[in-house]
Amino acid sequence: MKFKIKRRMSVWRYLALGYALLIFIGSLLLMLPFAKQSWEWGTFLDYVDGLFVATSATCVTGLTPVVTEEHWTTFGHVVIICLIQIGGLGFTTLVSILFMAIRGKGLGLYERTAMIQSVGGSKLTGVRTLVKRILLGTFLFEFVGALLLMIRFIPDFGPVGIWYGVFHSISAFCNAGFDIIGPVSLVDYARDPLVSVVICALIIIGGLGFCVWGDVVDCKGNPKKFSFYTRMALIGTAVLLIVGTALFMVFEWNNPNYEGFNFGDKLLCSFFNATTARTAGYFTTAPESLSNSGTLLMIILMFIGACSGSTGGGVKVSTFTVIMMGMLSVMCGKKDITIGKRRIDQSVLSQALAIFVAYLVLTITATLLINAIEPDVNAPFAAVMFETVSAIGTVGLTQALTSHLSAVSEFILILLMYLGRVGILTFAFALKRQKTSEAAVRRPLDNVFIG
Repeated sequence: MKFKIKRRMSVWRYLALGYALLIFIGSLLLMLPFAKQSWEWGTFLDYVDGLFVATSATCVTGLTPVVTEEHWTTFGHVVIICLIQIGGLGFTTLVSILFMAIRGKGLGLYERTAMIQSVGGSKLTGVRTLVKRILLGTFLFEFVGALLLMIRFIPDFGPVGIWYGVFHSISAFCNAGFDIIGPVSLVDYARDPLVSVVICALIIIGGLGFCVWGDVVDCKGNPKKFSFYTRMALIGTAVLLIVGTALFMVFEWNNPNYEGFNFGDKLLCSFFNATTARTAGYFTTAPESLSNSGTLLMIILMFIGACSGSTGGGVKVSTFTVIMMGMLSVMCGKKDITIGKRRIDQSVLSQALAIFVAYLVLTITATLLINAIEPDVNAPFAAVMFETVSAIGTVGLTQALTSHLSAVSEFILILLMYLGRVGILTFAFALKRQKTSEAAVRRPLDNVFIG
């Protein structure tokens, strides 16, 4: 008698369903009577708002249709920060910790594969060490960040400043952008180097990814020993920050919010703009006050995003770098794509282009749909595109549009945030039923005119 052995779910499906389950649980917790400041019998729209916030927190985005500080109680804030922490660490990191705690031994091949895929690693060995490093590094950075923020928040808010320091440190490191200060985020601290620099440092470290700063530690900070990907991530991040800061200085020099600001104040605000656009969601300059050039620059930076395997989103720095170098190689008539002294396989370029085009198609489609659905909002086209890019890039910045959207538009943004955090390719692989092998007989080769 033969028995069919049920196959295990694919790693991709495991990741996609894990985030979906976490979002659903979070939305139920936020619907509890003691999670909101004023509670009445819940309506469908109330649940949509709760689902939206749960998705935004789990996907470490920061978009919210309600003011976090005013709408939710302390319990609601705790639920949100827990979702942010789990979403930032990665769902599979939490599952791996539970597996090790229950079993008291190493993970199986399947669990190791899921864990590595979630943090952007490539080696299946030393997963226990990687989990410990992720936990230690995360809580170390968040702890130091919280202490530094308390220096400012305790004098400003009293004893509750301790909670403010912890909340904003976790939110910044996980690139979430949720704040419990009020509707204007960190605008009141635009000229405060302590708060601005600490928040920026947490965002950058979280956006580099676990494997990058792990490699930096292993190499004891010696750039010559860094892996190829670590060098590319660090250089790419530095270039985007420097160029972004310089351009924001030029585009926003006469921003009305900067009245009375000296050169140092404007430089600090420009650096914060360039940093937070890389999937963080905090702002010291109201996004709706940006010039047209500043808005477009922020959209570009939000679309590119952070590094692979990090707490941030976007198409990723490595994806953008490979595409740009591929373009230069074609323009120069070269067959190979070279970055430094290394050659990149053509399949990597194909994957990078697939991700880039998928993000672009989803962004344009969502922008078209929301513009069609919301004729009464009277929002400029740029504001709607800003919102959709912010959602799929898991950024969280908005030009004061989120709270004015209908339930249908909120569902569109929920889907974008989910796809942005899980990953387009991960979601596509999760929908695949089985692996397809290459056809034994290949189709005839033909030529197509390009350009």
